[in-house]
Amino acid sequence: MKKLLVTLFFGSILLLLAACGSDEDDSNAESGESEDSGSKLEELQEQGSVTIGFANEAPYAYEDGELKGASVDIAKAVFAELGIDEMDSQLSDWGQLIPGVQAGQFDVITAGMAINPDRCENAAFSEPTMQYGEGLIVEAGNPLGLESYEDIANNPDATVVVMEGATEVEFLKSEGVSEDQIQTAPDIPATFSAVQSGRADATTGTEMTVKMALESANTDELEFVESFEQPDIEGVPSFGAAAFSLENTELRDAYNEKLAELKEDGTISELLEANGFSGESNFVPVDAVTTEQICNGEA
Repeated sequence: MKKLLVTLFFGSILLLLAACGSDEDDSNAESGESEDSGSKLEELQEQGSVTIGFANEAPYAYEDGELKGASVDIAKAVFAELGIDEMDSQLSDWGQLIPGVQAGQFDVITAGMAINPDRCENAAFSEPTMQYGEGLIVEAGNPLGLESYEDIANNPDATVVVMEGATEVEFLKSEGVSEDQIQTAPDIPATFSAVQSGRADATTGTEMTVKMALESANTDELEFVESFEQPDIEGVPSFGAAAFSLENTELRDAYNEKLAELKEDGTISELLEANGFSGESNFVPVDAVTTEQICNGEA
């Protein structure tokens, strides 16, 4: 009898300990905690570097011996405030930037990418870092007299080439340009080549992008349409921002906190001006327009 009682006593203790351990494990599982868990921000701070995805598009992000551009400089300043000083840059086609950040190939995209509701479903955008309008490049002399997207729509023989994945495709469609008038190319130089060769009559992109690209191309075969009429449509002006994986909103929130501080102390305006933008007209004050408003279609 004594042996039986001792056996039952110790058996009860073992069951109690097992139950406690199970409750603790369940509690940790529910809270998402583990001994190995750590935030993406802590991981990047520990390694001291961040992987940046960008597409060659001056003056936002481009490679000229080193990674340059307004978006790059802004991201570099913000991450430095977060204790992350090294940037591992990875060049990508524009259309592969969001898939790359989704797949974990990049920690962040910094390419002046415009925030819009569709993109918000696939990436977590920071608050706006800049705002900008559109521009149009045509054959020298502008033989078709194109001065707006409506002019392209009203001439069924006119064709326009756009960088693949750019917002201008939808802008053109919203102004009545038919799909069979629109071509796509992998990058800005390719769009210029299409116009120069006569495969397209015009190309369009953000104003600063196409204007600076034309200056770099150093050609008299193309011209920037100074009289271009900005389309009165949702999405213009565009608001550019850094973008993160939807799983890394904590990193995005930390980025936003430091971004706001750098806006307030004038650093962002200075970086915009250093890259050819206007520190006034291209600057987006804190809370003037929010990413949430843009993603919800309210701005």
